[in-house]
Amino acid sequence: MTLHKLGKLAITRFALLSVAMVWGTPSFSAETTVAELAKNTHFHGIAALPGNDAGIYLATHHGIFVVQSDGRADRVSSNRNDYMGFTPHPTDPEVLFGSGHPVGGGNMGFIMSSDGGKNWMKLADGVDGPVDFHQMDVSKADPETVIGVSGGLQLSRDGGRTWSMMGPAPEGIIDLAASGIDANRFYGATRTGLIQSKDGGETWSPAHALMRPATLVHAASGGTLYAFLVGGGLLRTEEDSLRWRLVNDGFGDAYILHLAVAPDNEDVLYAITVDPNTQAQAIIASEDGGMTWSVLGKN
Repeated sequence: MTLHKLGKLAITRFALLSVAMVWGTPSFSAETTVAELAKNTHFHGIAALPGNDAGIYLATHHGIFVVQSDGRADRVSSNRNDYMGFTPHPTDPEVLFGSGHPVGGGNMGFIMSSDGGKNWMKLADGVDGPVDFHQMDVSKADPETVIGVSGGLQLSRDGGRTWSMMGPAPEGIIDLAASGIDANRFYGATRTGLIQSKDGGETWSPAHALMRPATLVHAASGGTLYAFLVGGGLLRTEEDSLRWRLVNDGFGDAYILHLAVAPDNEDVLYAITVDPNTQAQAIIASEDGGMTWSVLGKN
């Protein structure tokens, strides 16, 4: 990917096509599929449900959906809001967190659902809010720790009810992850590479020796860390070593924007990909830790 394309990515990661501004609210069929969603809305976040073939949560420009392994997609949210920021609670699959825009315009602040995405309530406006967190994550080491980017780097230590501004967000930030083993450690994927903070977001340093553009960073429970480097592919490491190894570099021109690890099987992964040339989105799944992938719902 050229730096020009990556520059566009930094601007449009959470609104991949300018045509979205004129899409309005599409009327999905009664038996919507993930393929239909990919053509008519934007994918902003993903989370895996526990249990074999239980499906995934998919946060979109037009609400929250549950997608089954056969590709069937059912809207579960009672609204069609734009969930720009989205992350699940680390231990309670019914609790989801989000941010973004309501259908009528404006910002939603930091919001929570306690019933699997059906209904949502605002927990806080955030600093100088209501915020619109595009990058956000909940710490798996301490679920009371939440981090997000809106007007700077914001941090909550009480589950998102109150927030403090830590300072400017890392330059060129594309994705953000909270450590799975340390509530004071965070990671960023930026246009210039992977970075880490070990002091609650106050200072940042490289997290990979090869500083090339990164589109994804994801921390799983127990200290496993994933990242996607442009021109490098999907990587994996353990947080206590940061000795990265290549998992898969066979994505062609596409790059991964979001990743989910099944809560009860770390070998089961789901990802949102986009092709920077066509802007085509896809949901892909792996049952072997990311070594091989298939398109979800593809016959």
